Amino acid sequence: MDVSWFLPKLSALVCYLLLVIAALNSGGENGAVEARHRIYPEYQTLHAVTVKQAHRTGYHFQPPKHWINDPNGPMHYNGWYHLFYQYNPKGAVWGNIVWAHSVSKDLINWQALPPAISPSKPFDINGCWSGSATVLPGNRPVILYTGIDTKNRQVQNYAIPANASDPYLREWTKPDDNPIVNPGSGVNASAFRDPTTAWFEDGHWKILVGGRVKRRGMAYLYSSRDFVHWTQAKHPLHSVRNTGMWECPDFFPVLKSGANGLDTSVLGQGVKHVLKVSLDLTRYEYYTVGTYHPNEDKYVPDNTSVDGWSGLRYDYGNFYASKTFFDPVKNRRILWGWANESDAVESDVQKGWAGIQAIPRKIWLDSNGKQLLQWPVEELEKLRGRNVHMSSVKLNKSENVEIKGITAAQADVDVVFSFSSLDGAEQFDSSRVNAQDLCSERGSGVPGNVGPFGLLTLVSEHLEEFTPVFFRIFKGNDQEKHKVLMCSDARSSSLKSGLYKPSFAGFVDVDLSDGKISLGTLIDHSVVESFGAGGKTCITSRVYPTLALFDKARLFAFNNGTETITIETLDAWSMSRPVMNQALI
Repeated sequence: MDVSWFLPKLSALVCYLLLVIAALNSGGENGAVEARHRIYPEYQTLHAVTVKQAHRTGYHFQPPKHWINDPNGPMHYNGWYHLFYQYNPKGAVWGNIVWAHSVSKDLINWQALPPAISPSKPFDINGCWSGSATVLPGNRPVILYTGIDTKNRQVQNYAIPANASDPYLREWTKPDDNPIVNPGSGVNASAFRDPTTAWFEDGHWKILVGGRVKRRGMAYLYSSRDFVHWTQAKHPLHSVRNTGMWECPDFFPVLKSGANGLDTSVLGQGVKHVLKVSLDLTRYEYYTVGTYHPNEDKYVPDNTSVDGWSGLRYDYGNFYASKTFFDPVKNRRILWGWANESDAVESDVQKGWAGIQAIPRKIWLDSNGKQLLQWPVEELEKLRGRNVHMSSVKLNKSENVEIKGITAAQADVDVVFSFSSLDGAEQFDSSRVNAQDLCSERGSGVPGNVGPFGLLTLVSEHLEEFTPVFFRIFKGNDQEKHKVLMCSDARSSSLKSGLYKPSFAGFVDVDLSDGKISLGTLIDHSVVESFGAGGKTCITSRVYPTLALFDKARLFAFNNGTETITIETLDAWSMSRPVMNQALI
């Protein structure tokens, strides 16, 4: 076997693991700012002269050029949706970060405004990092964000509109009484960032700030009566040992029953809470569902939620630094997440851009109370064009069916698969708890009994390149009748070398008693964003085909299992291009 392709990745993995071990074993309390991103000084101010179009997305959020990362401060205000995001106006790598600002009427078509916040004051002169927006009573929006001050400490600041009657909120001011939250006693000033949206209870506003004390991830809790003077609680709202730095925490209520969203301040008997953290060491996120005890300033995850690195994720792929907000227009909670690049930094510089935001998703609590469901916002359907419909198509072992008549490189696909029997499903090895490892070993080309079956996306003419999204079904144990694996496997996605091409995967907690499972997939040139079983498990892959580009890309449904699979229904649409960050006149 030729393993030359693997050696660079193995070396990178070893280096990464050494860095993780070093970070966990160090206190990091020396006051130096912990790096959140690789630093490339030679590229930070290298303006893009040209912007290569080959892998730019058609309908995912991105600016015309240069680097983006975390979504910040999403909100609805006076008829407009606002999205702020970390942006380098001078180059295609991380650096020179400002809060870029865009507005939309529908979360799909976006217009760009001037940056809202840039380093300019002693309390943020060395960086304006992530944060949130809260709309106070009287329709008064306030931004909370992390600044890096003159001592390289991470401090929490606020900004307010220069003119609150401007629906676009084009100008923001940073009052001189900043910072409003300093790292207090026992708080690591180099790991103290990303304040949450505030919630109101019993006469006080409250926020969380992410942090780390040695190996323990922390969600520090602060309260204020006037939103300017803040007091640290005696203990964090929640913390977990051996998880490392908690970035971009998010804390919000969800209804126990129903898909409507809730304002961040809602409490009550019919409400659960969700705490999400982004793990700096692993660059993925996890969340728990639990109970908030406001009188004790305490959050307790349910025993159905794993509280650590192996916990539930919004997304098992390229998805990080996510942020939700309550949309009062349609009574829903909406999730934004950054989908970073998977190619080399030199490639990002050459193409003149890096990073996109995943499609905004509505999220709500599953009826089982154990996890969240996610689905692209309904407004996305406005971009659907030419449609192809299939039904009752049988897929025997090793059969592929091409889905023709749409733009396969820029598409939306919804499919329901069915199977007559699961009696022949393979027994699941209960020791295999890592879905990604299992997917790596049992890829789309490895035959099983029930699966693999699913979609082959961004396929080149002779299948030299393809990105499969698929299921594989096993027999479970006494507690689980079946074990369902979902994969989005980028290993065959491109002939280009030097890419990170993982086999992303997660398990799907789904009842198969009706003999069906669904898959929704958004395909957009360099991103494949998939939703299994109605949004129970979601995976976003960034891929960079060299042959399956534009009108050369193809799309198939496939089955490589011995059990016949039926396409109950399949609908695929060509997707139009929205207005994407044109300057607002």
